[in-house]
Parts: sequence; C-alpha cells; structure tokens
Amino acid sequence: MNQIDASFAPGEGSATHQAYLNLRNMIVTGVLKPGEKLKIDGLRQRLDIGASPIREALSLLTSDNLVERIDQRGFRTAEVSSHNFREILALRCTLEDMALRESLANATQDWEEQVVLAHHRMQRAKDERQETFEALHKDFHMALLSNANSPILLKFCSQLYDLNIRYRFLAGSALEYRSRDVTDEHAGILDAIVARDADLASTRLISHYRLTGDFLDGLMGDNWSA
Repeated sequence: MNQIDASFAPGEGSATHQAYLNLRNMIVTGVLKPGEKLKIDGLRQRLDIGASPIREALSLLTSDNLVERIDQRGFRTAEVSSHNFREILALRCTLEDMALRESLANATQDWEEQVVLAHHRMQRAKDERQETFEALHKDFHMALLSNANSPILLKFCSQLYDLNIRYRFLAGSALEYRSRDVTDEHAGILDAIVARDADLASTRLISHYRLTGDFLDGLMGDNWSA
C-alpha cells in the first residue's frame, strides 16, 4: 500500500508504522471483514509484531474510520452500509474537487510530469495482481491532488480514498465494472490536467467517481446493512 503522510503517522520503519500499514491493508482489502473483532494477541501472532505497536496502530486506525472501539474494551473493523458508502462518495467528490482545483491553480511542470509518470506506472500495472494495481491507482489519484498546499485536506482525501476502495474490494470483481473503459476515463482526466483545464478535469474526475459509485451502490443492494 501507499506511504502515509509522515506528519500524521508514526516514524517510518517503526513497529507501530509497520503494524499500521499491515492492518490498514488487511482492512481495506477485506482480509479483515467488516465488524470483525480485533484481538490483540491474535494479531500479534499473525503479524509477528508486539502487542503495544498493534494497540497503537489500532488507535491510529480509529482516526481513519477503519477501526471502531468497543466500549473502550477492544477494537473491531468498521462496519459497512449503503448510507456510509454514499456519505464517503459525496465527501470524496466535494473535497477532491477542492484539492484538484487548488492543485491546478498551483500547476508547475514538475507536478505535471509527476502526474504523467504516476499515470504511466498505473497503466503498466493494470494486468498485475489487484493489490499491486490499486496501490499505483491510489498514487495516480493522489498525484492529481498533490500540488494543493493543503496538507489536512490531502490527508482527508487519502483517508476517503481508502474508505471508498474498501467497498470495491468487498464487492469483488464483476463483469459490468470490467466492461467500463476505466482506462479511457483516466486518460481523459490526464488530458484535462495537461491542458490545465480545471473545470474539465473536475468534471471528468467526479464523473469517474460517480460512475463507480453508481455501480457499487447497485451491486450492494440489499446485501448491505442500512
């Protein structure tokens, strides 16, 4: 998975940092199921990391809304619901629109090259295993926003990305989603960025999210709690 913002995370290489990354990945990809109780001893054996770093990592993950405390006695993975999914999607569209427009207002050649490179790496990995592609997929989307001089806004965008992508992993693959030309959607967003057209870039980005949102909302149907 992607690196987390150093200003909001434990030191890279620390046991807490490694526990945080491992647990976040397991929750986002659905290895740890929604509502699953997270027992410190079991996670300690599973990850081969001490109990204290795991406890600290779980506390950090509550701030990311991926973990919930259970009456101060323990932890469980956050529940999922259609309402929660729609709220995440609405917030993501609103906040990323703000970040994208600020990023474009501050546009530089170096930033544009970083976005182009992130897009190239994502495209090159599209036939690799899903987790590999998704890490680079996030890199591309965060690169679009990275020129915004708003670290708190970018932190929220990163968290919302993880919350949103969790639903995609939980929903699994489906032919209807694969039939969409997501590659063309990404290319269209990139073209608008290179053209420095903020309105077009925002329109294409939000459309990209809402198309995926409509698909997942329909797929979840009655299989998710209200």
